[in-house]
Amino acid sequence: MPARGTDTPRRVVLDTCVLVAAGFRPGSASGRLTHAVCTGRLLALWTDATRAEGLAVLRRIPPLRELEVEALFPPAGRVAEPPVPDRYPAVPGATDRLFAALADACTAVLVTLDAPLIEGARAHGVDVRRPSEVTH
Repeated sequence: MPARGTDTPRRVVLDTCVLVAAGFRPGSASGRLTHAVCTGRLLALWTDATRAEGLAVLRRIPPLRELEVEALFPPAGRVAEPPVPDRYPAVPGATDRLFAALADACTAVLVTLDAPLIEGARAHGVDVRRPSEVTH
């Protein structure tokens, strides 16, 4: 990851629960993290599948349906070649394996509030942190 203060933003993969937490509490660590993505201080990496998951969840929650979230999926962060999630059996759930595989394949920080995802991803050596553990 580039050092702080360089022109290249650090790269993160935001689990859907971080987007939900930020929507409900913009002043929280999740909210500050998503703000850093929206302002270009961090680069959020995503695939079509992880973006679809995030949008689907947000659209199912009435207070979050109308949130402007396009800045959370910057074109520069799109990973066109999806990583292989089958290599992460310790991560519970197919969707969570997508997030872990993406972060690992791109040498990015996976950011989540999901304890089972944290435990499973760490078992595979993925750099996974809670929003409060990510500096930006």
